[in-house]
Amino acid sequence: MSDGYTIFHNPNCGTSRNVLAMIREAGHEPEVVQYLKTGWTHPQLESLLKAMGKTPRDILRTKERLAVELGLLDAPAGQILDAMVRHPLLVERPIVVSPKGTVLARPKEKVGTIL
Repeated sequence: MSDGYTIFHNPNCGTSRNVLAMIREAGHEPEVVQYLKTGWTHPQLESLLKAMGKTPRDILRTKERLAVELGLLDAPAGQILDAMVRHPLLVERPIVVSPKGTVLARPKEKVGTIL
């Protein structure tokens, strides 16, 4: 059971795997949400963004070909958020929630601020 830690995780991502290991090495067993399978909701993303003090553009995977194809690099925040809900892979990872805060753990060392 989670002790207040959640990681929005992509098991195919090296950074995400490393962050998950760092959380466990710190003695926590997080809830692991494979967001590519579960998807996102608007309220969920809005809550995470607020907790991180970030905008949709801040967590957009700009190197993802789909972001370019959908014209998201210069799009308004609402359009980016809508696209993230439709295409979960557009969200940068991993996002970690803990009792001490929420971070986009990229680079992986950022997770140390909330462990």
